[in-house]
Amino acid sequence: MGFLNAFLEFLGFGIGLPFGLLIGFFLFVYSKPKDVKDPVVRPLHELDTDALLDILPDIPLWVKCPDYERVDWLNKFLLDMWPYLDKAICAMIRSTTKPMFAEYIGKYKIEAIEFEHLTLGTLPPIIQGLKVYETMEKDLVMEPAIRWAGNPNIVLVLQLLSVRLRFQTDSASLQLVDLQIFAAPRVALKPLVPTFPCFANIVVSLMERPHVDFGLKILGGDVMSIPGLYRLVQDMIKKQLASLYLWPQTLDIPVLDASTMVIKKPVGILHVKVVRAKKLLKADILGTSDPFVKLSLTGEKLPAKKTTIKKRNLNPEWNENFKLVVKDPESQVLQLQVFDWDKVGGHDRLGMQFVPLKVLTPRETKEFTLDLLKHTNISDSQDKKQRGQIVLELTYVPFREDSIEFSGPLDGNDGRGSASGRSSSGDESLSGAGLLSVIVQGAEDVEGKNHINPYALVLFRGERKRTKKIKKTRDPRWNEEFQFTLDQPPLHELIRIEVMSKRTSFSFRSKESLGHVEINLDDVVHNGRINHKYHLIDSKNGVIHVEIRWITV
Repeated sequence: MGFLNAFLEFLGFGIGLPFGLLIGFFLFVYSKPKDVKDPVVRPLHELDTDALLDILPDIPLWVKCPDYERVDWLNKFLLDMWPYLDKAICAMIRSTTKPMFAEYIGKYKIEAIEFEHLTLGTLPPIIQGLKVYETMEKDLVMEPAIRWAGNPNIVLVLQLLSVRLRFQTDSASLQLVDLQIFAAPRVALKPLVPTFPCFANIVVSLMERPHVDFGLKILGGDVMSIPGLYRLVQDMIKKQLASLYLWPQTLDIPVLDASTMVIKKPVGILHVKVVRAKKLLKADILGTSDPFVKLSLTGEKLPAKKTTIKKRNLNPEWNENFKLVVKDPESQVLQLQVFDWDKVGGHDRLGMQFVPLKVLTPRETKEFTLDLLKHTNISDSQDKKQRGQIVLELTYVPFREDSIEFSGPLDGNDGRGSASGRSSSGDESLSGAGLLSVIVQGAEDVEGKNHINPYALVLFRGERKRTKKIKKTRDPRWNEEFQFTLDQPPLHELIRIEVMSKRTSFSFRSKESLGHVEINLDDVVHNGRINHKYHLIDSKNGVIHVEIRWITV
């Protein structure tokens, strides 16, 4: 009898517990409070301080923060474009998830996974404010405050053992309701390039964890109302998003192919030693020539390098060294032209020759003895005249591939911006040859007493280089780069940049200084790069934006 009582007690407990939990769940889900009253709607100016603090999270950022701009025009644009954006985004989701679903085909008896229906709904996200940062880099950085209360409709079909299971957001089986997302991502368009649409990549990152709120109904009951489950799901979603896109993690979206970008960075230095020439043509009346050599790399707009002039010599000895900046060693060609110098009129070309850089082995010196040609058409059989030979030594030295990443705060304390870098390990960057690159971006608030047609002069080690002149402006934008190839790092040296103005017509006061700055290059050598705005000396409010890089070989 005791055994029977124990068995009945165990059976009653096993049946009553799950049955009671099930009844309690449905009572909890479907029970509604009876004292719910309609909310009182009042204008903001009638609310007191406590009431305003309660609703502060719902106030748009452009109201609370003066840094954020109101962008009603952009919200109108999203409203009109949303039907097309919805299709484009859903197509991208399908293409992205297709390989992910394919990994599970054949596992766990799964035969197929696919979206039967996928739409983000008819309600577009609302941008509650937009903040744009001023940076020193060639990029555009913005932070939109996005709030989206959407009505998505998603139907996912899973075929398991020839049985199709449907998981959808608009049916009684599984329903996603009251979806709300609030996020303030940082969007960067970089780098800015002179090819439409003028930026190569879109880089997106989250500066803080986004707020995600939604309800999930199964068989008409709201599962998210179960105590503890709502917080657990929210934390799990936030952690997953944070692990993927929380800064410094980023989502990179390429816009332009790398091959379409016309800007190429220097990758090395070509050392050229013009040794001598032999048996050159007689171009002068007295039976001699006054030869000199011009050197240049194809694809460059820089002025050609020139040797000295050897008067009345058909077998000149130069032994002169030159450095040329290389941007593409696979396609660039060294062009050599030998001229006869004339005091009056143009110089006569005695011959020319080409050397493709791809025939050179990096860091290995190679000597060439080349027959001079009349022109580039080597197969021309009509010109059999011997024009002599030229002897030279070539060495291609690529730059070191140091993993240096430059990053700077988006807004400095002084409003002028700043830059910081991480130098390479050891003291190797403090010795050896390299390339000093000076980029004069532009100037602000320059003013002259007589005229304002500004251009910039760069003076370093006796060399003098200048930007183009821009007429009638106090805020010129030059964005021009100047390069100096050096045998040693420019430690304890200064570079002078002066902003000048020049009249367009003849005048006794045709030139005028608008201010200057002298920059110590020690920081450039140690950090590899600086990017600053400098106040111009002898100018009231003038500022010049300069970027300087030091790349070692």
